[in-house]
Amino acid sequence: MNYGCHSMIGKIDTVLLKKPENAFIDQEHLDTHWQAFAYFGPPDYGKTLEEYDAFERIIQDHVPNVHYLPKEESVGLDSIYTHDPLKVTRRGAIYFPMGKELRNGEGTATRRYLESLDIPTLGVIRSPGKMEGGDVVWLDDETVAIGRGYRTNDEGIRQFRELTQDFIKEYVIVPMPHAGGPEACLHLMSIISLIDSDKACVYSEYMPVFFREYLIDKGFQLIECGKEEYDLLGSNVLCLAPGVCLMVEGCPKIKADMEQAGVTVYTYPGQELSYKGTGGPTCLTCPILRL
Repeated sequence: MNYGCHSMIGKIDTVLLKKPENAFIDQEHLDTHWQAFAYFGPPDYGKTLEEYDAFERIIQDHVPNVHYLPKEESVGLDSIYTHDPLKVTRRGAIYFPMGKELRNGEGTATRRYLESLDIPTLGVIRSPGKMEGGDVVWLDDETVAIGRGYRTNDEGIRQFRELTQDFIKEYVIVPMPHAGGPEACLHLMSIISLIDSDKACVYSEYMPVFFREYLIDKGFQLIECGKEEYDLLGSNVLCLAPGVCLMVEGCPKIKADMEQAGVTVYTYPGQELSYKGTGGPTCLTCPILRL
């Protein structure tokens, strides 16, 4: 199988998903575990299936090859958010020990599945290193920005550099704010989503000045998400192809601003699927190959 993603905007050719029935399992399972995973409330299982169906149809309309992680007893609710346990480089996949302890089995389960598809393993970040995929943003083929916060630490970044130094020229380390604290789900991808070769949806309130200036110097048009829509995952936007994106319903202002900038925006209902677990469309997808 072809693989490799050194981009956030190249057309997605192959993607890894996980269906709710293999992660959320059923309503009883959700009612039992949602608090341990720090969800905003117990997702309604029936509505989640409906929301996922709408999300999945859009993905299947735009992505030729869609693969699905199977049910796995060693992982929990958050395994539906397939983006975080790894990054797939052109040299192979790098697997992460998650900053959220309840997610630590996800890397092993995903590795077992991807190796069955003949996607090699480049390396594994080892404890005390911590890293999550949502903190790793490709700015171009040889430049990666990494959020340093509660989910990704200095040792995780050091090991990632060691594994990738032969093919990455620049690492931009972005200090993340305390914001909602250690239990909150805050990644670098919470505050920046690249949506075209020269456009990014951002939440500047949480963005260090140096990084905002860096993006502007790189030629990016920054489309600003406001606080109210940020809280509704409005800055979490999945780029399906250059200038073609997917986001959660309910954020009309940032959607209109992106469309005004020439971006095509699809939406899906995500109150149960995305909002309650703080996992938007980027979190729900692990691109294996972008063209």
